[in-house]
Amino acid sequence: MKVKLLFLFLAAFIIRLIALNQSLWLDEAITANVIKNYSYVHLVTQFSINDFHPPLHYELLKLWSSFFGTSEIALRFPSLFASLITGYFVFLIGKKLKNQAVGASAAALYLFNPLIVYYSQEARMYSLVTLFLTISFYCFLQKKSLFFNIFSSLALFTHYGAIFYLITIFLYLLFKKRYQIILTMVPGTIITLIVLSPLIIHQFLYATRALVNVTNWSLVLGKADLKNLILIPLKFVTGRISFYPKIAYFTISVTAALITFFVAFSSSSKLLKFIFITPLIFAFIISFNSPMFQYFRYLYLIPILSLLIASNNSHHFLKRFIFIIFLGFSLLYLSNQDYYREDWKSLSSALPANATVYMIPSFGDPIKYYRPDVNIVDIKKPPVSGSITVIPYGLSIYGLNQQQLLTGYQHLATLPYRQLTLELWQK
Repeated sequence: MKVKLLFLFLAAFIIRLIALNQSLWLDEAITANVIKNYSYVHLVTQFSINDFHPPLHYELLKLWSSFFGTSEIALRFPSLFASLITGYFVFLIGKKLKNQAVGASAAALYLFNPLIVYYSQEARMYSLVTLFLTISFYCFLQKKSLFFNIFSSLALFTHYGAIFYLITIFLYLLFKKRYQIILTMVPGTIITLIVLSPLIIHQFLYATRALVNVTNWSLVLGKADLKNLILIPLKFVTGRISFYPKIAYFTISVTAALITFFVAFSSSSKLLKFIFITPLIFAFIISFNSPMFQYFRYLYLIPILSLLIASNNSHHFLKRFIFIIFLGFSLLYLSNQDYYREDWKSLSSALPANATVYMIPSFGDPIKYYRPDVNIVDIKKPPVSGSITVIPYGLSIYGLNQQQLLTGYQHLATLPYRQLTLELWQK
């Protein structure tokens, strides 16, 4: 078993190295610039108050970057390590709940899940909060209250969405009338929320203003609607890919999701099913008022999904088939550059020295990361005449388009990059 586990984790590590140096996308570039330009104190007092996340991931990544730099690979390695360590705790949980074979099966399903593979290559907080919550769940099963409190607190300092998971744990204990255990496990969550409360209030007010001032901001955050509800099972199984013809994509992905969730919810574990479903119910209800119902925010539920599948005592052929589905979609993502992140690296390299680009300034962090010599000007303030270079990225979020903003200008050319365009206009 030890040899098999070693091979499993080595293979998981190796595939995560594929395309690890692909271009940073917008949110990763924001993270990179933030940790370069803010002190540890100012990350909290100046940056976080205008962000939507707690500060721990930024603080830890800043510490990491002081030793290893801020290249794409360096920035993403903490997420890579976090996903591998999470896989080990998934194994321990499966072993605790059933046996070593179930633990190994659950770890394999988790490590090669396409959405997990994708976010293990992203310099954001989702892999880290998944690690902290998975460890806290292991501590919950082991009745290690002190460590449960520690890792629950770390999870909340990393991502607010962890609260749905933690409330679910406490509800389970409440339903089981384990009041004494609740009293030993809830203090870390309460204390953390008290400590974070001034920041949460600032961020809530900032988010409220953004929802009012930015036309389609709620679509970015994730409204409680049927589309986002359906995307959770689809993306949990197929990851961040889509392809044409769409009818083929939906047929394959829906079939794969139905098989996966049929096997998962045929499991006899009421605990795991409760922990998987309940956070999503809470998040869906909350998102009617404060949108946050995007599938990647609940990456921390994929360890539970993997454990549900592995703990099913029957459907052995389907369990192997699900692993093949996960592996297949992971390899499809890794082997096809069309599924990689926005190619700001190539776009930036195409700009001449000391160029000026017109775009929404708040979306300019990738340009600042790759080409700090480039001057970014608000596209809402184009010059009276002359030739300009335009990056229309994000205009739709503001309910705008470049044709409206560039009245009197003639469109000369569009240069395509992956998920991006660079446009040339003249007046």
